[in-house]
Amino acid sequence: MYFSIIIPVYNRPDEINELLESLGLQDYKSPFEVVIVEDGSNFDCKNVVEKYSDKLNISYFFKQNSGPGDSRNYGMKKAKGDYFIIFDSDCIIPSDYLSEVDLALKNNFTDCFGGPDKALDSFSDVQKAINFSMTSFMTTGGLRGGSEKIDKFQPRSFNMGISKKAFEASKGFGNIHPGEDPDLSIRLWKMNFETQLISSAYVYHKRRIDWNKFYHQVSKFGKARPILNSWYPEYSKATFFFPTLFIVGFFFALAFALLFNFFFPLMLYAFYILLLFFTATYCNKSVKIGSLSIVATCIQFYGYGFGFLKSFLLIQLLNKYPEKEFPELFFKTIEND
Repeated sequence: MYFSIIIPVYNRPDEINELLESLGLQDYKSPFEVVIVEDGSNFDCKNVVEKYSDKLNISYFFKQNSGPGDSRNYGMKKAKGDYFIIFDSDCIIPSDYLSEVDLALKNNFTDCFGGPDKALDSFSDVQKAINFSMTSFMTTGGLRGGSEKIDKFQPRSFNMGISKKAFEASKGFGNIHPGEDPDLSIRLWKMNFETQLISSAYVYHKRRIDWNKFYHQVSKFGKARPILNSWYPEYSKATFFFPTLFIVGFFFALAFALLFNFFFPLMLYAFYILLLFFTATYCNKSVKIGSLSIVATCIQFYGYGFGFLKSFLLIQLLNKYPEKEFPELFFKTIEND
């Protein structure tokens, strides 16, 4: 296999520098290429890319802004490989990543795979807390943490691979964002392509976001899921409702405590928070990160839960048009040369 690494970037030259530096340290012995797609950035990374022209087989393309999904498609059309690996620009790649992917695909080839994410010691405390909430088995991010106990794995586009054959058959990512990655996975399944989780193919996902940006991100995740459920009802799961039920249940528990002096439901939530705190503290060896992980998880449940509820009511119950109700979730595809 000849790997082509596809990286869309938007106003993140510093991130690209760290990512390319890590790709230059790969222990993989076979040739591979790197394709950078600048998605209409105001602050481009062309000068950063040129620094690595003698270390990596790298190409750079600038296009009009049309979102990450369309930019990935653009990069795959320009790539020369027969298997594409896609990273977000805020990732740092372990030195054995390509070797692990190559070995896994030789042992069990699938036309699409995904890998988990982890946090580096150099990440900020907030980044580590957000990483915990996005990967822990105790939160909605358990699948991102690398759980293999699932019937069909849906790779996430910050760390995924897809064969040229599957890309050409599926036409790649759609224009919804977020949600373009599960949408692609389901369309691939419908065309009888298989996906898998490669647990050893993890990346360090930096997520350079503050609390406010994190809230808006998870809220969009919540809004996107009922749209996907309406498109593919056969793949809808009851577990998708859990964050909404969790946060609505909390307000009911609070009301029961205040109005009826019935504290048992609220005590269950308190027990969960304590368990979350001790787990995050143990995993990160830090009381501060354990405390911040409570904040991150509360934001995650609240943002995702109410985003999901709003979208479920409008899209699945009232049959509203997704692009009209949630225009912020859809990019317009632009024809680029």
